[in-house]
Amino acid sequence: MLRLRPYNRRDAETIVRWIKDEVTFRKWSADQYEKYPVAAEDINRYYAEHEEAGNFFEMTAFDESGPAGHMIMRFTDEEQMVLRFGFVIVDDSRRGMGYGREMLTLALEYAFGILKVKKVTLGVFENNENAHRCYTALGFREAQETETVSYSILGEEWNCIELEMERSRYIECRPWLIEPQTSADPAQRFYEKE
Repeated sequence: MLRLRPYNRRDAETIVRWIKDEVTFRKWSADQYEKYPVAAEDINRYYAEHEEAGNFFEMTAFDESGPAGHMIMRFTDEEQMVLRFGFVIVDDSRRGMGYGREMLTLALEYAFGILKVKKVTLGVFENNENAHRCYTALGFREAQETETVSYSILGEEWNCIELEMERSRYIECRPWLIEPQTSADPAQRFYEKE
């Protein structure tokens, strides 16, 4: 069973090992880092720069064998009602086994059930079919009336698809996660510290 906790600096050493090639790296980070391969220090420096705004949170999914996935969450509005997921990655040895889906389910539960946001957004490249399929299976839908953002990556133009999930859609897909019907506290799967 996966749990979600705040990222700590030593997680970067693990994350960089999950990125085996530049295509994977760019699907994960787009153009946010200048060079490949990225080093653990680069990730920690980037996160430290963004944490200062107070609306940027790094999360690590873990189980009994250690870190299994990683992502960030950041508020995109002053009212803190819209949360954006990004830098979503799963241990490369565990891809295709449901870890990404479980991590994102936890993140959605945290976003809607604990942070009480109205909407969660994310972007996925058109050439990342597995991730797109995972997001839409969870209930994300293509955002309406958004411009297509393209990135020039590895000599190609990569289009980014904007996806979103409104609170009403989340409740429609997973009503039991908003108002648990059991005595088990869903917050037990989230930790302040490791």
